[in-house]
Amino acid sequence: MKEQTLARAIAYSGVLLAIVSGAVADDRAQGTFRAGAFAIDITPEKFPVESAGSMTPRLAEMAHDPLHARCLVLDDGKTKIAFAICDSCMIPREIYDAAKKAVERETGIPTENILTSATHTHTAVTATPTFQSKVEVEYCELLTARIAEGITQAAAQLEPARIGWAVGGNPRQVYNRRWYMRDGYEYEDPFDRGTDLVRMNPPRGNSKLLRPSGPIDPEVSILCAQALDGRPIALLANYSLHYVGGVPSKSLSADYFGEFARQIAHRVGASDTEPAFVGMMSNGTSGNINNINFFEGSKSQPPFEQIRLVAADVANSALAAYERVEYHDWVPLKMLETEVELGVRKPTNDDIARARETLAAAGERPYRDRRAIYAQETIHLADYPDTVKAKLQAIRIGTLGIVTTPCETFVETGLEIKSKSPLSPTFTIELANGYNGYLPTPEHHALGGYETWRAKSSYLTLDAEPKIRSTLLGLLEEVAAQP
Repeated sequence: MKEQTLARAIAYSGVLLAIVSGAVADDRAQGTFRAGAFAIDITPEKFPVESAGSMTPRLAEMAHDPLHARCLVLDDGKTKIAFAICDSCMIPREIYDAAKKAVERETGIPTENILTSATHTHTAVTATPTFQSKVEVEYCELLTARIAEGITQAAAQLEPARIGWAVGGNPRQVYNRRWYMRDGYEYEDPFDRGTDLVRMNPPRGNSKLLRPSGPIDPEVSILCAQALDGRPIALLANYSLHYVGGVPSKSLSADYFGEFARQIAHRVGASDTEPAFVGMMSNGTSGNINNINFFEGSKSQPPFEQIRLVAADVANSALAAYERVEYHDWVPLKMLETEVELGVRKPTNDDIARARETLAAAGERPYRDRRAIYAQETIHLADYPDTVKAKLQAIRIGTLGIVTTPCETFVETGLEIKSKSPLSPTFTIELANGYNGYLPTPEHHALGGYETWRAKSSYLTLDAEPKIRSTLLGLLEEVAAQP
């Protein structure tokens, strides 16, 4: 089996090398490769605003640092593709779709060639209804317009460029957050089923800790564009870290994603370039990964300090990769998009009856008790459709592969895609083009735990992950095979 896998990888490498070599040789016939980038401010103009990322309502009265939609447009002379990485917890498909249509009208870039995603900072404005946070409707209108404007501006700044990529590593800032506990530990769930076998975010350094229920992905993947004179245009990074936190409850912040963008600009010597350099950190597959060292615990930090420390460390890892980037004058761009229909885990009549009883005894909102919070989620999910459609994408940039999911995707999925992709390297951008909740593997569904508890943040059926994963690998095969 290993021999077959190795042979397959060698064969694909040969095919891709031939494709890229031929493409570079035919540079003039294909056209000049171009890139343009722009970071647009998406900080709300009015306060207070509801802030996402919590089970209970939270009002932000200020922004500690600006939120941005960081945009990159690439053009190989035949195909244009666009990225917009937004400082938000999660963004519904309707906002992205409206922004993409506006971009297509203004620039001609097809909507199916536009990748939009949320970073998953837990201290941004509520744009998607989850738990008890109310959507800020007026802000959503601003967000839609700014995403479209940012991509349009990036397209307007297209210039002859070179493109390259590399992979670094940083295992120091990522930890699997789902744990097996020792015998005698009592797992609790909001439905009182008593079937969970793992605990999300257990007490740090606790004597009942046994082992994490899964791996991590330490890779820091980067895609870089530079002008022909060597001036950095943009750096798009990808790292599988949920978020960092340590932000006061009444503040908005782009979390480490925004701090990384600032620090990487300084490290590559692009703090004062014109047009402005755009650093971007996209979220990989971090549905079961965070920044907490459960093995040993860690000392508490002042607000924003852990964000700064993590961003600095990951920026150093990205810089090490940046110094190894090999740039190409031209590579082919290919992008495919499709939809998959996924089942919804609807509550039963008994589930709904129990939820109503729980809410009747819970008193007035907002609810603080976890049983009441999930009872309300049960009532909401009763009105969901039986199936939903999710948008998936695959991109080829030379020999680099990128895929997207609209979910908080588990690290096992990302690692499997990387290992089986016909393109090398490959990475996944999660929370892209919409929001469809957590995406546990079937094995993790069997273990239970927070990420599997039925709610607006976790409602897809158990077969959703295999279906999404196989579809993405199929799309990678297609873009890899295209001339």
